[in-house]
Amino acid sequence: MTAAAEAESGRRGEAVGYLLAILGVLAFSTRPVLIRLGYAEGVDAETLLALRMGLSLPFFVAMWAWSRRRAAGPLSPGDLLRTAALGLLGYWIASYCDFLGLRTVPAGLGRIILFLYPTFVLALSALLLGRRPQRREMLCLPVAYAGLALVLDASAAGFDAARLGGAGLILLSALAYAGYLVGGSSTVPRIGSTRFTAIAMMAACVACIAQFFVLRPADHLLVSGKVLGIAAWIALIGTVLPVWATSEALKRIGATRAALLGALGPVSTILLAWAGMDEAMTGLQVVGALLVLGGVGLLTLPRRRPEAKTTRRRSP
Repeated sequence: MTAAAEAESGRRGEAVGYLLAILGVLAFSTRPVLIRLGYAEGVDAETLLALRMGLSLPFFVAMWAWSRRRAAGPLSPGDLLRTAALGLLGYWIASYCDFLGLRTVPAGLGRIILFLYPTFVLALSALLLGRRPQRREMLCLPVAYAGLALVLDASAAGFDAARLGGAGLILLSALAYAGYLVGGSSTVPRIGSTRFTAIAMMAACVACIAQFFVLRPADHLLVSGKVLGIAAWIALIGTVLPVWATSEALKRIGATRAALLGALGPVSTILLAWAGMDEAMTGLQVVGALLVLGGVGLLTLPRRRPEAKTTRRRSP
């Protein structure tokens, strides 16, 4: 292959990567709206989460089987247990807190709150990995959290104790997901992103299904066709598709550029919630949302590399 052909192939792969990243973000953004629609049909969080994970599980089993054939080496017991534990943190605990929070928090505002997870990644990386934040990153934090304050306080009459509690649960979801990302940063390079994601998701699926049978009677799974359709959409379009698309996008464009495209998610959710559920935001909440998006967007920009020191040679 000539150099020109290789360059053209690289550009095509990059373009496909951007399209996959956008597809993943937009597909994932439908999930909170569908969760709220499911609640409107009378289903509870535990049942809806169990249906979502039960319908998703076969696809992640297939992903795991496919990743085993392509794996470079065997999986150690330590990596298996670590990945499963991280899956419980990032896709069981985080998902459950998110589902519970969305019982009282509107879908669009919930996505703005959840979008703060990179700030938790920054804090956890500093605490656990000794990664020193840069000045730009530190400046992003007050901007993002000032936006959160506006989002929560702009309609004080609408944010009663129940909604504030729901917002707290979604913040806890963001913290749990950040812990998953930080914890997985050392495991993914060893076992590969596809195998890591498949094992993490399978562990979370099993936990969510087991949780349902502990907390709810089995006949709660006998839901209406409409609720089953909503659960299937959440499973396939809101879970399996974005997980696969994002995994493929990361291989083509890298984590930084994929993360920057994540800012489309809250915007898409806000528009979907407005169009499908008549959820509106006040002017101050829009300003707050823009501050959150701007602060987190700056946070996810590439870190500046220290410039190499050069020594000037004296002329003889």
